[in-house]
Amino acid sequence: MSDPLDAYSSTVSSVAAELMPKVASVRADRGSGSAVVFTTDGFLLTNAHVVGSSRSGTVAFADGSASDFVLVGRDPLSDLAVIRAEGATPAPAVLGDSDGLVVGQLVVAVGNPLGLAGSVTAGVVSGLGRSLPVGGRLIEDVIQTDAALNPGNSGGALADARARVVGINTAVAGVGVGLAVPVNSTTRSIIAALIRDGRVRRAFLGLVTSPAPLPEALRARTGQRQALRVMEVVPGSPAARAGLRAGDLVLSAGRNPVGDAQSLQRLMFAEAIGRPLPITVFRNGALVDVIAEPVELETV
Repeated sequence: MSDPLDAYSSTVSSVAAELMPKVASVRADRGSGSAVVFTTDGFLLTNAHVVGSSRSGTVAFADGSASDFVLVGRDPLSDLAVIRAEGATPAPAVLGDSDGLVVGQLVVAVGNPLGLAGSVTAGVVSGLGRSLPVGGRLIEDVIQTDAALNPGNSGGALADARARVVGINTAVAGVGVGLAVPVNSTTRSIIAALIRDGRVRRAFLGLVTSPAPLPEALRARTGQRQALRVMEVVPGSPAARAGLRAGDLVLSAGRNPVGDAQSLQRLMFAEAIGRPLPITVFRNGALVDVIAEPVELETV
């Protein structure tokens, strides 16, 4: 199309047409919002805060159909939950990979706050790697968008121009600022654990970190461009017992390079609990190796 607005409108309209039937309105005893069908056998993905402590409720779709659902599992630390409809559901949405997103990329937010009329807004990715405070903890690596959101859209889809779900809308952080939990390899691990066990067992290290670029000399030495700056070490935590300090640059954990929140997060699942975790940091001009032993994170 010669008119850029027509091309933009066509993209948004096609994404909306693809996803609106697959995004449900959720009504639970303790919450409400939206959810996205992601399997052929009735599993839907939503926010943990949408279902709250409810074990069941109803989902309604844009075609007027409705069904009871049961809670499969919820994970407050990622603000994700999986529910399962007891009746028929539309064909599933395609889950994408948020790791391929770039700032400025077009995204479309699709929710279903009323059950019969979907809500569609569009915008761009305005930030990546943000942190979202939830219940006294931080959800790391969230997507920031300027696509307008409202509370009823929580649990709905954030999609790319090909209608692939790259995030689950979770919060309105201010005027023109919406946040979404990314859909990536870490999310898939969480979803698999929720379906299998109903919960997510996590390892706790006790670090608060922020991505930081490496000095040029260290880049040449390690082949890395970025690491994680330790902003805080939780007193008495495995990281503290291992001797990690605020100001350290974490280069690797488990012998894997780390350069963003997700690269460390993906190591902090059940298999890491109680096992030695080698960590290499850059401190005072030298590489320092330590061994930490993560413990199981206690959740409410």
